[in-house]
Amino acid sequence: MQLLDGTSCSQQIRQEIAEQVTKIRENGERAPHLAAVLVGNDGASQNYVGMKVKDCDEVGFNSTVVRMEETATEQELLDKVADLNTDDAIDGFIVQVPLPEHMDENKVILAIDPRKDVDGFCPENVGNMSLGLPTFLSATPNGIMELFRRYNIETEGKHCVVLGRSNIVGTPMAILLSRNTNPGNATVTIAHSRTKNLKELCRSADILIVAIGKTEFVTEDMVKEGAVVVDVGQTRVPDSTKKNGFRNVGDVDFENVKDKCSYITYVTGGVGPMTRASLLQNTLKAHQRR
Repeated sequence: MQLLDGTSCSQQIRQEIAEQVTKIRENGERAPHLAAVLVGNDGASQNYVGMKVKDCDEVGFNSTVVRMEETATEQELLDKVADLNTDDAIDGFIVQVPLPEHMDENKVILAIDPRKDVDGFCPENVGNMSLGLPTFLSATPNGIMELFRRYNIETEGKHCVVLGRSNIVGTPMAILLSRNTNPGNATVTIAHSRTKNLKELCRSADILIVAIGKTEFVTEDMVKEGAVVVDVGQTRVPDSTKKNGFRNVGDVDFENVKDKCSYITYVTGGVGPMTRASLLQNTLKAHQRR
């Protein structure tokens, strides 16, 4: 078993981006600028945005965090998105999710200018991805593809099961894996909560990508010997033995699954850092396009 080390790979990517930013500055241009809109006081969201700001500082990007109260109206958020769409100093921005219940997440995403949609969520960018056209790739799926690329994991002709069908991870992940690219050219099955014979299907996978949002859902008897397993899930559960009172748990029962795998991610240093690295890559791309 070998860990797919997202922390190490993301550090390599940040170093590569930092070198490009140095050249941009040497040419007398301003550095790329990423903004994040944070609504409310969700602890996990604040922590994640804080890490993105730290990433920007490391590679030499400018960054801005737009903070809005939990009680802000949906229209106030849409007005802020409109302002960022037309702000020439901002190359790309994200609206951190989840949003408060009184806001329509899809409506907000649709309001983002596709040229600044560095999360890769807008329909135009998803459509271009499906067609293999230049675009901003969805950050988490692209981060996973980058892991496969840097670890030389063969995907061509492999059976890949994507467990979960969200617009953010599962669906774009299936699209990227099935495209005529390297990595890519896989035979992909999307599975979900209503899939029949789910255990047998997962056990047939050469590559199993789990983004179902249920802690330790994938158990040892659902994994093929020698499979590549990527755990996208991350849930905080109480743990009195930890200083902060909680620990992060993935969608895969890591301790009991790991010894069956050829490669596997670990929840705290696998997919998360690669998602953030992909966001930086997209922001650099947005700057170059401008």
